[in-house]
Amino acid sequence: MSSTDAPQVRELARLTGELSEALDALSFSDPVHTVYDPWQYAREGMRAYYARLPSRARVFFLGMNPGPWGMAQTGVPFGEISMVRDWLGMEPEIGKPENEHPKRPVEGMACGRSEVSGTRLWGLMRDRFGTADRFFKDQVILPYCHWMWLKETGANQPPNQIRVAERKPLEAACDRFLAGVLELFAPEHLVAIGQYAESALRRARPEAEIVRILHPSPASPAANRGWAEQVSRTLEEAGIWEEG
Repeated sequence: MSSTDAPQVRELARLTGELSEALDALSFSDPVHTVYDPWQYAREGMRAYYARLPSRARVFFLGMNPGPWGMAQTGVPFGEISMVRDWLGMEPEIGKPENEHPKRPVEGMACGRSEVSGTRLWGLMRDRFGTADRFFKDQVILPYCHWMWLKETGANQPPNQIRVAERKPLEAACDRFLAGVLELFAPEHLVAIGQYAESALRRARPEAEIVRILHPSPASPAANRGWAEQVSRTLEEAGIWEEG
């Protein structure tokens, strides 16, 4: 495990901080009601996760942005509580967002809700690689954006559904972050977790081969029919993972 003061962690922290500052300068109108920036209140979790990552990535997985019961609670991408604690071996201290939505409280590692996407994603990695150290030997999972947008009802407002005029500067900032991250990890294989992540990777690396896997969200009917098996098959057929 790397130190949270390692050069790579410092560079990731710098890129993350720059993205937070860029997004903080933007404004978002209805139906966006509340925004959460885990870099402000869950930085310990984010930095501890960064310290788990390899210096170079053979495989780079890109997600979209936090879910309310995952990264928004722990600072870890797809960070379902039990996976973060029991498999990743992390129990970070998590604070509170400045403007906490009453229907989406941040309780950190004490959160009693479970995120299906995180259970599926990290559960696949656990079942395939056994230990987190084996997975992180040459693989990375990061979000395109670490912010979360919420409607007044508490429902998620994903970035791909934010008004176009507000989404363009948001994506320009996230594209800069992604470019810096890809330069840092210099991955051999790019894997998009869902269609939106694929679009972001294609902007960043138009000449690269990009493999898209199903997003593990339970909102996807296809993901509810053997998600892990489908993803494993996709990655094996692409030559990214060895056939199991």
